[in-house]
Amino acid sequence: MASDDDYERLTKEEREKRDKEEREREAAEQATLPYRWTQELGEVDVTIPVPEGTRAKDLNVVIAKKKLRVGLKGQEPIMDGDLCKEIKVEDSTWTLQDQKNVLVHLEKLNNQTWWENVLTHHPKIDTRKIEPANSKLSDLDGETRGMVEKMMFDNQQKQMGKPTSDELKKMEALKKFQAAHPELDFSNAKIS
Repeated sequence: MASDDDYERLTKEEREKRDKEEREREAAEQATLPYRWTQELGEVDVTIPVPEGTRAKDLNVVIAKKKLRVGLKGQEPIMDGDLCKEIKVEDSTWTLQDQKNVLVHLEKLNNQTWWENVLTHHPKIDTRKIEPANSKLSDLDGETRGMVEKMMFDNQQKQMGKPTSDELKKMEALKKFQAAHPELDFSNAKIS
């Protein structure tokens, strides 16, 4: 993978070509895994195909804070290893669907990060290219949500040629100061 500096020097078309190649390479690597997985900021869902007719009692599933193992009893596990990040074990579950798929739902301990992979020894995806399908402001913690809302407001204000929230605060402080000191002349003052 090229460095960020190399990437910045590329034309828009070259970047799109490189991004497309990276996505295809990632998709090919992910397709070789014995499972499929999806994620949102707070959770990861893993679907592991098993032989049709499998019953829950035939399965050996271990979900731990930093480990995951799924397989059939008496056989090599289908997947087994360290999770790329820690999970909330008590909120994570597994179910058998239609006697042919094990669905593992993992609740992320840190629900503000994207995972590069499920198990640390499996191919990684480029988390910088993730576009959240439907991430909602309400999913974010208070401080992050406030920052994002401020950035969105400031961006809208700039596009309309209006003052940003910081500029509005400065103007408000100046008005209060002028009201408290009517004897001072601010007509030629430059505010920055």
